[in-house]
Amino acid sequence: MTEQTLKADLRLNLQDARDALLWKLQGLSEYDVRRPMTPTGTNLLGLVKHLTGAEAFYFGTVFRRPCPAPPLWITGDAEPNADLWARPDETRERIVADYRRVCAHADGTIEARVMPGSGSAMSPGSAVLGGARGGWGGRRCIRAC
Repeated sequence: MTEQTLKADLRLNLQDARDALLWKLQGLSEYDVRRPMTPTGTNLLGLVKHLTGAEAFYFGTVFRRPCPAPPLWITGDAEPNADLWARPDETRERIVADYRRVCAHADGTIEARVMPGSGSAMSPGSAVLGGARGGWGGRRCIRAC
């Protein structure tokens, strides 16, 4: 498989997962996208926030191509899992716009980086694109390890 084929496959799988996530928000009321669905308070907008952070980290920090002005969902004094629910002052439009912006940056990272095979996802700058795809949090994603 060529590098361009690997990149195209990765982008296709990521885009399918992204589209499915955003599709879940379509037609829902503001109440429904914010309604806690688990004991931790996780809601649909929170899942979008969480995946925004995941893509910003994996395709930004790990690959030493930091996302400009990444949304910082969690601060030192934030509640645990604060990226899994939306605060009243966070609009659906803003959360989705941040997600789309980070996804575009991730796509740029995929295009800009070489895909030789494997690397370590936990050491910023040492990961490479390619390798094993696996399920994570109900979505397909690329593991950079």
